[in-house]
Amino acid sequence: MTFMITSHSPNSALYRTRSRLRLATLTAACLLLTACATVGPDYQEPPVDSGEGWSLPLANASGQANLSNWWSELNDPVLDRLIATALTQNLDLRQAAGKIDEARAMRDRIAGERLPVVEIGASVNRQRQSENGPLPINSMPGLDATQTIYDAGFDAAWEVDLFGARQRALEGAHARLQATEAEAQGVRIRIIAEVARAWFTAVGAEHELRVQTSTLDTLQQTLELTRLRHTQGDVSATDVDVAYAQWATANALLPDIQARQRAAMLSLGVLLGSPPERELYLLDGQMGSLTLRTLPIGERADILRRRPDVLAAERHLAASTADIGVATAELFPKLTIGFGGGFQALSTGNWFDPSSSRFSVLPLVSWRLFDGGRVRAEIRASEAAAHQAAWAYEQAVLTALGDAERTISDYHAGLASLERRTAALHASRTSYERSRTRYAAGDITLIELLVVQRNYHDAEKAVAHAQLNAAVQMIALYKALGGGWNAPEKPALTPPSAEEHYRIYKTLAQTQKEISHGN
Repeated sequence: MTFMITSHSPNSALYRTRSRLRLATLTAACLLLTACATVGPDYQEPPVDSGEGWSLPLANASGQANLSNWWSELNDPVLDRLIATALTQNLDLRQAAGKIDEARAMRDRIAGERLPVVEIGASVNRQRQSENGPLPINSMPGLDATQTIYDAGFDAAWEVDLFGARQRALEGAHARLQATEAEAQGVRIRIIAEVARAWFTAVGAEHELRVQTSTLDTLQQTLELTRLRHTQGDVSATDVDVAYAQWATANALLPDIQARQRAAMLSLGVLLGSPPERELYLLDGQMGSLTLRTLPIGERADILRRRPDVLAAERHLAASTADIGVATAELFPKLTIGFGGGFQALSTGNWFDPSSSRFSVLPLVSWRLFDGGRVRAEIRASEAAAHQAAWAYEQAVLTALGDAERTISDYHAGLASLERRTAALHASRTSYERSRTRYAAGDITLIELLVVQRNYHDAEKAVAHAQLNAAVQMIALYKALGGGWNAPEKPALTPPSAEEHYRIYKTLAQTQKEISHGN
């Protein structure tokens, strides 16, 4: 259904009557039709049961957990530098930032679709009409077969959001932008964790290397002592061979430890957005020692407000809910209002005279009365997608709670294990020192000394492994708790009011009026 209102003389009574009627009719249509309710379900964040508290009694589970810069409290300047560099140069983070820019641009494009589209143009058309056509020019006095038409003006089109399709589309685009921002924060947390883990692995390998080197020194001393006693006739050559075999076995482990340390440093270079070998020079100096701290856990419900995967899943659910409204709006009519105006003349001398003005108003109502059920199929597909998003959100919540519970348990168990292994190391060291003195005095055999010595070195290695394991579990806990980040507030996207629609219409009508009167 279409109709057009064309121009008459600006001074005629018919022109003024039709102008008033046109303005009243279109204004009433805008006010009446935009009062229709926005179709589709209004999104409400689903309630989530996070439980009453942590299953493991914790002393640090009260209050807010600030994990935004947890690594700075480890007093490791190298780690601070590595993380700061990764946050500015890592290529995954740059891609995530690009995805945010893309999502924001898509949101802005959809927001722009709610406003009129206005185009301006000017043309000069030189044409010749046929003198032997259906309307022969030579039979019309005062008309030349060859004419030059000068035209300048504007065209505007505005689709009135009668049933909220554009509003729902904007809601969905904004929710997807927020989901992209949450996913980018997840990438940030992952990069920080990977940098810290690679650095801790390198530092832990250096600690293990020092332990293994110390073990070699001890075994070398035992070998030399055994050789001395062999020359004195106190022990046999077999004891010398056994002592040498112990030293050779420990010496063979050094290349594996060095390879792990080098691999960790090579991965650091890539994480920093640089060639892999960038940080290898750190192997030439002392890396310090692993420092552990007790991370603040906070309340159990807090992780659902910090975990990027949970926040992203919730925003995808909001976007899918808005998509249902977009699909549902296709069941109803659409109203598009076209405006056009300008000046048209056969001579440049009177091109912009009031008498050369032209304008048109074209309200267009379209309605998909029959489409083979495609619209209703699209609605069902949108509803199914929303159900999937709801289940994905529920799964993300359960996964977050499970990760947090598991990593809390692992981290506290790791700290307890480190404490106990450290106590065992002190006992093994005391036992070894006494046994070595007794072996030098001939009170015990070499076999007895080697057993005590092996226990001591195993305790040293166990402490080194427990330290690295606790550091890695601390990083896992940081990720599971959501990295100390809270999502920004979700601003309400209110649909344009009838007054806003009327203001847009008045702007276009005033422009048309000014052109028609030559102002």
